[in-house]
Amino acid sequence: MAQPGRASLKEQRYDRQLRLWGDHGQEALESAHVCVINATATGTEILKNLVLPGIGSFTIVDGNRVSGEDVGNNFFLQKSHIGQNRAQSATELLQELNNDVSGNFVEESPEKLLDNDPAFFNRFNLVVATQLPESTLLRLAELLWNSNVPLLVCRTYGLVGYMRVIIKEHTVVESHPDNMLEDLRLDKPFPELREHVQSYDLDHMDKKDHSHTPWIVIVAKYLTKWFNEKSDQLPKSYKEKEAFRQLIRQGILKNENGTPEDEENFEEAIKNVNTALNTTEIPRCIEEIFNDDCCINLTEQSPSFWILARAVKEFVANEGQGSLPVRGTIPDMIADSNKFIKLQNVYREKAKKDIAAVGNHAAKLLQSLGKAPESISERELKLLCSNSAFLRVVRCRSLSEEYGLNTFNKDEIISYMDNPDSEVVLYLMLRAVDRFYKHHGRYPGVYNYQVEDDIGKLKSCLTGFLQEHGLSVVVKDDYVHEFCRYGAAEPHAIAAFMGGAAAQEVIKVITGQFVIFNNTYIYSGMSQTSATFQL
Repeated sequence: MAQPGRASLKEQRYDRQLRLWGDHGQEALESAHVCVINATATGTEILKNLVLPGIGSFTIVDGNRVSGEDVGNNFFLQKSHIGQNRAQSATELLQELNNDVSGNFVEESPEKLLDNDPAFFNRFNLVVATQLPESTLLRLAELLWNSNVPLLVCRTYGLVGYMRVIIKEHTVVESHPDNMLEDLRLDKPFPELREHVQSYDLDHMDKKDHSHTPWIVIVAKYLTKWFNEKSDQLPKSYKEKEAFRQLIRQGILKNENGTPEDEENFEEAIKNVNTALNTTEIPRCIEEIFNDDCCINLTEQSPSFWILARAVKEFVANEGQGSLPVRGTIPDMIADSNKFIKLQNVYREKAKKDIAAVGNHAAKLLQSLGKAPESISERELKLLCSNSAFLRVVRCRSLSEEYGLNTFNKDEIISYMDNPDSEVVLYLMLRAVDRFYKHHGRYPGVYNYQVEDDIGKLKSCLTGFLQEHGLSVVVKDDYVHEFCRYGAAEPHAIAAFMGGAAAQEVIKVITGQFVIFNNTYIYSGMSQTSATFQL
């Protein structure tokens, strides 16, 4: 009997997040193993936001000893830890947040691991690198890129936050789009829906039935009338939609005095005209997935996402008659239970039928690829069919492409430099700071007495970087002064913000839900603004 109690305890603890990403998302999170390089303020804040929602296990890689500076900006290190290994000290305190999470640490610098045991990093679902020097980061990124292990780079530098996602291909089934429209197919009703709508006779109904007819049926009825009397096109303009609303208003029952009755279902139909009359079409991003090389040329190595995407494509060309599988859900509405359930079942049964048809196409594709039919689960099939309009594929550039002189994305940077205070300026400054580190073996302005001298040195590093990359852009001197004053500090307020943002991206990658940014994120603590760039 202990097991059910355990489950309900877990449901209580994780209730809010289970509503976000469901049981399957939580399962993915709980079976993941993440590596975080450096238990700095940023690193431990990321981990805090992964340990609390129940990441399976984490490993901290850090060869540094705890310093007084660490204790000053890191909540997961205490005064008594000074002189001890930073990875071990942080792991102990982080584990106290959630007993279900397994924490490990490696008292080794990432540089040494890359030299002696590079395969160590391949065992993780994802690696997070914080506060790494450029040379180490490039080595690590190259290794993980070739091993197909996702890498998230996160950095706090003074009042600036930086993130970079490095992942060859990330497919998303559940993208959870904002302002999602219902899939009602009123413009292209499938036979079962048409038959169901025809079973209603609004002109010969008693008052109770009339006022409890679902609004979807009302809109469908009056749409047929619109097509017969007014136009063969859906009402599109404001004027046409207003005329359509008026048509529905005329259908409201009137009492013996000729005053319209209070029929909330008709009011609901009028209110939903805008969203209900959307055209059933295949979104452009889904067309792009269908035309993608990975969808057209399947191989034995093709992930289930691409096999199912191809199955949906074949369904569209055959049974779907140009449309995606029906989602099978309808919104809540004013109606009596019997009428609502009947309508709901019409959509549900059609969705089941479509899933079965896609499943048949998938089975044939698996057979042709020599793969077992059970290699794609029923749950995967249902999930992809019900989200077929919201599939996403994100492909990031590698770090070596971003840093290569011939592959550097110059146009993206120039396009944002019309605004001299664009967040892209902060990216250029971070690159200049890394150049400074390469030349001088330290970051600019770490000690107060260095600030004045380092302003000129950093400016020449910035100029050298811009010239080398053919960027004829102007960066204000204020930024050079500001970055020297930062002294490579890692203020906790910025680290905490970046920790929350980075943990979100990690969860997106692990659960395969919601859409990650592509590929660079910059946060400005000075102006409280942020932006993403494809660099």
